[in-house]
Amino acid sequence: MDAPKRYHSVQLDKSRCKGCTNCLMHCPTEAIRVRDGRAHIIAERCIDCGECIRICDYHAKVAVTDKFDTIKAFRYAIALPAPSLYGQFRNLQSVQPVLSALKKIGFDDVFEVARGADIVSRAIAQKLREPNLPRPLISSACPAVVRLIQVRFPAFTDNIINLRPPVEVAAMLARQRFVRRAGCRPEDVGVFFISPCPAKMTASRSPLGNDSSPISGVISIMDVYGRLSAMLQKPGEIVPVIPAGLARGVGWAVSGGECREVGLDNHLAVDGIFNVIKALEEIENGRLNDLDFFEGLACNGGCVGGALTFENSYVAKMRINGLVEKLLKREDIFPKEPLSIENEQEIYFSREIPPNTVMKLDSDIKNAILKMERIEQIQKQLPGLDCGSCGSPSCRCMAEDIVRGFADEMDCIFRLKEKVRYLAQGMVELADSLDKNPNGEK
Repeated sequence: MDAPKRYHSVQLDKSRCKGCTNCLMHCPTEAIRVRDGRAHIIAERCIDCGECIRICDYHAKVAVTDKFDTIKAFRYAIALPAPSLYGQFRNLQSVQPVLSALKKIGFDDVFEVARGADIVSRAIAQKLREPNLPRPLISSACPAVVRLIQVRFPAFTDNIINLRPPVEVAAMLARQRFVRRAGCRPEDVGVFFISPCPAKMTASRSPLGNDSSPISGVISIMDVYGRLSAMLQKPGEIVPVIPAGLARGVGWAVSGGECREVGLDNHLAVDGIFNVIKALEEIENGRLNDLDFFEGLACNGGCVGGALTFENSYVAKMRINGLVEKLLKREDIFPKEPLSIENEQEIYFSREIPPNTVMKLDSDIKNAILKMERIEQIQKQLPGLDCGSCGSPSCRCMAEDIVRGFADEMDCIFRLKEKVRYLAQGMVELADSLDKNPNGEK
């Protein structure tokens, strides 16, 4: 039985695609091919990291998220601001103005994702005390990294900690708290994440580790940035919002923030999808197997570098770090509100995260070996330049595409030139032969 088709936030706008190989050469899972002058995304390989969105000069890769007006589909709408949202605005002394602005633009309530991070951090610390779990445990916070592991490092799927990411825990808490306060039905309440990246949108529609997500919709930071900026520039009364008092949760927006809140010593925090790949390769090769915890974030700098953010990631990171310092000094003024999930088991995954078998050549081991041998033979005949002119990201991929029936050897311009040269030489020899023997006599 075929696996259900997974939703993807990252999609191709064919009308803008020029068929260049920029995205092809920068996809971390080799999920893009250029065929017939247009890029094609291989859905099974795509992890929605957004690298192709950043790199495309023609804006042919887009992230599909929910429109702001989607909040009107519910009687009540709650905003879940990603911690990275605070890094988009200058001179913030606290998170209160942003939370207030979210209510002014149309949300009935606001609940910080940082509060979900607090619960997840305590659960991670507890998990790390279990001696029989594989090491290093790998953070489940970044869905793009989790998908990367499924595709490129399937042996590490058991190392992924079986905890929902903070945004999902926050969504459950937000809905539970609002229903108690408003006396309404849970289905009347829409919970919307203000997201820095397309991977979070994909995870809300095709959840990892669970059959469904508590998130009703995902709105990009870019979509609300203008509305919030306008509200922040207007002097006026601040709409009361219960402050989180969770400064370290806000720090999850930058690389290393998760490890800092958990209070880990023997850990590694890596940001940038290609840096994450290198680190996982080091772990795979046994060079970093003494780590207790690995925090990987697909975007440069952490979530502040997401493809759906407005501000430069370095500027946003600086602002987040400065804001955390200010919030830490104010935690005695705004103590933490006691938080608890009605069903404690809901913060854990309900099922295992399986490997993605898209890389398998064949379900039959003998056929897979034969195909591998064929790939090796074809690869030796290719130039090894990895130029991408054939529409595949490397000669190795080209050989695999040929074996899978998705390409032909003549798609390689160097092989085509050889073929043309051979045919041309044959034509010359034939012409010479006819000149010497115009009657065609033997």
